[in-house]
Amino acid sequence: MAWDDQDQQPPWGKKKGPQTPEELIALLLNKLKEFFEGGGTGGKKGGTGRGDSPAPNISVSGLLGAIGRPGMVIGIFFLGYIVFSAFYTIAPGEQGVVLRFGKYTKTAMPGLNFKLPLMDELIKVDVENVRKEEFGFRTSIPGQRTEYQKTGFDAESLMLTSDRNVIDLEWIIQYKVQDPIFFAFKVKDVKQAVRDISEVALRRIVGNMTFDYVLSNREMLAAATQREVQESLDRYQAGVKIVTVQLQDVNPPENVKPAFNEVNEADQDMKRLVNEAEEAYNKEVPKARGDAKKMLEEAQGYAVERVNLAQGEASRFLAILKEYKGGQDVTRRRMYLETMQEVLPKVAEIYVVDGNKGGLLPFLDVRGGSKATPVEPR
Repeated sequence: MAWDDQDQQPPWGKKKGPQTPEELIALLLNKLKEFFEGGGTGGKKGGTGRGDSPAPNISVSGLLGAIGRPGMVIGIFFLGYIVFSAFYTIAPGEQGVVLRFGKYTKTAMPGLNFKLPLMDELIKVDVENVRKEEFGFRTSIPGQRTEYQKTGFDAESLMLTSDRNVIDLEWIIQYKVQDPIFFAFKVKDVKQAVRDISEVALRRIVGNMTFDYVLSNREMLAAATQREVQESLDRYQAGVKIVTVQLQDVNPPENVKPAFNEVNEADQDMKRLVNEAEEAYNKEVPKARGDAKKMLEEAQGYAVERVNLAQGEASRFLAILKEYKGGQDVTRRRMYLETMQEVLPKVAEIYVVDGNKGGLLPFLDVRGGSKATPVEPR
């Protein structure tokens, strides 16, 4: 059977192509080796092909001469770059955003990864380190004895409160990357966005508070600022999470600090005097209330006593009146004797006068046991 068609060859004459990527790489390396060692690429010298025209005879030395040694070196480096650029490493604490022809393909985790050379682009994003922005000052020399620079940053820290006072407020905001895709593509300059949003939020909150309220409520002010900044960044899809907002110094401006200190001293004196007055009030008023209550209770007891005594006397008088009506002479004599029995022991000296003689009668001094001397009437 004849095989005249050039597109069809007998199966026993065909060469099998590479079946695996390893065979393909080995074949490529063999071709390169033959090329650089002087092997022909266009068939045997002087050989003819299937057609009537002879096959072109390409000299390897002529080709190498045309390319030149610099071209060979450039080609080797280019090939090495393609091979080595296909592999990359993501460090711990980082994530890699892989783009293929500018479109997001995947997110690479820490470790050794692979990408297509000349087609894939890698963007590494640090998602573990906490980033910090300072307002009103800058850290010049970090360390155990950190030094700060405050000159030239008044525009960031000076704010106006609701009672029209100027306050100098320095603060720090710390954040970290939460979504590397949003962080890389949604906002052009995330750092500047964090600074602008945090400054706007804090100025708005301070502008709705009085000066004294800001001084005495730092924690609440920091929490409100953190919450509002996080909401704004989430709305912009910045891909970051606010870790903390920390207020450093909250003071009046340097120009008005002496007057402010005097006002504070006067305010402290006023509070001291108010406290002393409240102490005296708490000491004297309860005592006066206790004395008043005691007097009221004594008066009520005295009133009850007098009423009961008056009622007893009235009852006694009514009983005597009843007896008197039954026997007036006997009752009158008994009352006279009872009265004299009650009165005479209380008298120091007793004089008995005889109405007929007009003189004094001697009497027996029962207390002293001797007879008293009669006293002549005047």
